[in-house]
Amino acid sequence: MVRLVGLVVILTFFGAIAPPAQAQSGTRSLDEFWSLEEFSVRSPRQQNHADSFARRVNASASPLAGYRGTARIAVIYPGKQVSDYWRRSLLSFEARLNELAVPYEIGSFFSGSPSFVGNQADLIAAALKEDPDYLVFTLDVLRHKALVQRLIARGRPKVILQNITTPVRAWRERQPFLYVGFDHVTGTNLLIDYYKKRFGAKKDFAILYGPQGYVSRARGNTFLQAYSDADTPNLKASYFVGYDRQRSREAATQILQNHPDLTFIYSCSTDIALGVLDAIAALDSAAATNGWGGGSAELEAISAGQLEVTVMRMNDDNGVAMAEAVALDLAGRGDEVPVVYSGAFELVTRTDSNEHLDELKARAFRYSK
Repeated sequence: MVRLVGLVVILTFFGAIAPPAQAQSGTRSLDEFWSLEEFSVRSPRQQNHADSFARRVNASASPLAGYRGTARIAVIYPGKQVSDYWRRSLLSFEARLNELAVPYEIGSFFSGSPSFVGNQADLIAAALKEDPDYLVFTLDVLRHKALVQRLIARGRPKVILQNITTPVRAWRERQPFLYVGFDHVTGTNLLIDYYKKRFGAKKDFAILYGPQGYVSRARGNTFLQAYSDADTPNLKASYFVGYDRQRSREAATQILQNHPDLTFIYSCSTDIALGVLDAIAALDSAAATNGWGGGSAELEAISAGQLEVTVMRMNDDNGVAMAEAVALDLAGRGDEVPVVYSGAFELVTRTDSNEHLDELKARAFRYSK
């Protein structure tokens, strides 16, 4: 297979040093999106094909007959994070395409942040110059909606939206080719259940959000609405810190100094969790925190007994799903691809054995070992 090495762009988005955190000021719902359950009810394509497509993802690769042409694919990822989710997704995507014997050319564009809209627009413009058949992108802030909507209306390339599994209501029947990822609300609900069982309901806590956008709302506000107590306020602090380990450490240090008896800090991403762990260690605090995603850095912290809990994505299923969708489309069977594919999670805690973690790694990282 061919890689378009000339397309690879590595960019950062940091200019001046940002303040350690911005106070979180109020919540926003996800009302502009259909939940996966709502969309499954209203979409015949989703109902008809979701289960059979999931079986394809879980099974070994089975090449299809009748591929038409070479798939030209542009991938725009916010890859400059500690989390290895994006890098593993790309590795598993390519590995499965190879197993499926799909002819393809792929160009990878890595940016510093999914919320830096100007940067994303520049990367899309660069990708479109290569006239790709498929564009893999994400949708973290609502300002991305206009970019994606124009691409959908344009009809080419076909859009695969990664790390989102809740279709945009306003797009009605004109949805992207595929939404793919691991449902943020589903994963967060596993953490909600764990915290309630582990510590009890309504303990004093804080939240560190990523950048202001879809992921922070789905992960952070879902947790907030389930765990906060209006009668006896138990949310002691909340900040937007981006996906930034140092800013997370600074914010967590401030929170723990102001509230030394805090039970836990809810972290919305890997980078945030590692920053919180840095602060906990420096202050010798008894507070706990969680990971989100279960990549290599989080699993190391789990094994070391530092991280309380995480929700582990069966990571490579994400890339496999994208590859299977492209293969079906190239074989003239694109109507068999569901609008949404959402992968599975496993709850992992610091009491889990290394043998159990090894089993989960083998399953989650089956291509990106």
